[in-house]
Amino acid sequence: MSGLSFWRGGELLALIDDAQPGDMLLDVARFHEVPLHWRCGQGTCGTCAVRIRHAGQPRDVKVGRKERNVLLRAALVDAAQAAQEVWLDTESTPRLACHLPLEDMAWQVLLPDDN
Repeated sequence: MSGLSFWRGGELLALIDDAQPGDMLLDVARFHEVPLHWRCGQGTCGTCAVRIRHAGQPRDVKVGRKERNVLLRAALVDAAQAAQEVWLDTESTPRLACHLPLEDMAWQVLLPDDN
């Protein structure tokens, strides 16, 4: 992987260079003690929602039913988007870190602001 960086509010929190394609984003964040909030780690609570910025955007991505339902319940997507299996992957697309395997490209992970 070319590089993985975690950002909150425009501030760089962590730069990771040892993550591998296929590693789950939440696992990498936990291993490196990145302050990414999570509760269940199983994709049922929606707490680990993030946004991703990378050079491959925009593109279509397949999003699983469980992830879509959790994002709908967390009010991060509307019912019309949750009903679609394929989403346009952009910087504004919410994803769950526990459902997101890393790819072989640099990612900037945009964490939600602390409230």
